[in-house]
Amino acid sequence: MTYKWLKWTRVVIALVFFLLTTFIFIDFHDLLNENKVSQILWFQFTPSLIKFIVLLSLSASGFIVILVLTALFGRIYCSAVCPLGIFQDFIIRIGKLFRLRKRFKYRPPSNILRNIILTLVIVSVFTGSILLVNFLDPYSLYGKMANGLLRPAAIWINNFIAVSLEKLGIFYFFRIDLPPLYLVAILFPVIIIIVLMIMAGKYGRLYCNTICPVGTLLGWISKISLFRIVYDTSKCTKCGKCYFVCKSECINIKDLTIDYSRCVACYNCLTVCEESAIDYKTTWKRNLSSNNEYSRGRRGFISAVLGGIAAFAWSKESFALGRKDVKPLNKKPTTIPEVRHYPVSPPGSLGINHFTSLCTACHLCVSQCPTGVLQPSSDQYGWNGILQPFMDYNNNYCNYECVKCSNICPTGAILSLTEEAKKRVQTGKVVLEIRNCVVYTENTACGSCSEHCPTQAVRMVPYKNGLTIPEIDSTICVGCGACEYACPVRPFKAIYVDGNPIHEIAKEPQTEKLDYVEPEEFPF
Repeated sequence: MTYKWLKWTRVVIALVFFLLTTFIFIDFHDLLNENKVSQILWFQFTPSLIKFIVLLSLSASGFIVILVLTALFGRIYCSAVCPLGIFQDFIIRIGKLFRLRKRFKYRPPSNILRNIILTLVIVSVFTGSILLVNFLDPYSLYGKMANGLLRPAAIWINNFIAVSLEKLGIFYFFRIDLPPLYLVAILFPVIIIIVLMIMAGKYGRLYCNTICPVGTLLGWISKISLFRIVYDTSKCTKCGKCYFVCKSECINIKDLTIDYSRCVACYNCLTVCEESAIDYKTTWKRNLSSNNEYSRGRRGFISAVLGGIAAFAWSKESFALGRKDVKPLNKKPTTIPEVRHYPVSPPGSLGINHFTSLCTACHLCVSQCPTGVLQPSSDQYGWNGILQPFMDYNNNYCNYECVKCSNICPTGAILSLTEEAKKRVQTGKVVLEIRNCVVYTENTACGSCSEHCPTQAVRMVPYKNGLTIPEIDSTICVGCGACEYACPVRPFKAIYVDGNPIHEIAKEPQTEKLDYVEPEEFPF
């Protein structure tokens, strides 16, 4: 029986998921709204699991569907949904085209290493640290690669085409400002790509079957899946064709056995067997009737793993390259350093602890932020929160009415906000260091901070010689950073935002009532 249709169905589904997921990160024209983004990312395992634990809502239950599909058909998430897994398939395919690796071979499983990594991830999450998830979750790793490398490349290509067409009088394309390139956001994806090229090019899906915690968890479930690839020993001639195309290196041709915990359901082996010695069918009855003690132990392990994850519900300056900056207004450099006690986490994240304990640093919010104020952190949250986004007011400020990041976050680290609610969320408080202000130091008129403040938490009051000087009211400040971004003095700002460790609600700004005078009627 031929199963080519099964393989090509898997390939088509994988391409659709991969292209849509990639497009989400490089969509600098905002062609996809927040609902479409959420629908596309609904099946991503780790973000869905974390968001479900936070919200306890079926709207974030994509991981349950993945678990059910794994119990039925094996690790199809790894072969058809996971963007990092599909990216490795591209590397394997390119390697074959250039004859870097013609065939694979059986490799014994590294079960001890796999289980240690999975256990460490679960224990770290249970103790309140999500650092290992940030570094090992496949979706988040691909998000860092797409945002740090593919998005800038896509913008550069767009600008190159736009400039070329402008010379011909064609203005269909328009230039996009290239976002600031942070060293930490570029270096980490480059390292990941190099590691994956070495591992996938030489050993196929080694990362998925040795390091990836999602792959390990789904692998244990796939060992009891309903439908599997099985051998007909009476037909097999041990020609090795299936053995050579298995990118999971899980087929033992000597014993005619398959390690189902590592099989990623790519179905390559089904398409090369000319003797029809490999079949794809249900083996549920045989699984239940044989080796019951081992099956009970295996089910116990899976239950313990899932129980540990569920318990998490109860445990609850970057290097910039090519950044555009404002020309300083002050003639003498400012000397009083800014004193920040906390970084500013995105509006909707409730506070730093909530955000850093749930954010997997997938950088979806970074790629979708209209102003680019969200940027990957280096040491702002400490080593445990490296690469998690923070509000970088040196780069830009948060739009007063923008709620995009809160509507697309796949893990619940940033909870959904309405526009009206967002206008009252106080992510930080304004701080004024008057000794840095150019009005105070050089008797020069300014007022940029007040002009950009949406709530008038910064206003200009009379000073001397006809000048006005800033005065702040931190109770109505929402921490958007517009004043800090606009402040023209360097190197230390005269006004800046100090983050709130727990977000507060700002008071409503008072509006002055104007005396209304009834206009006189026109005399004619």
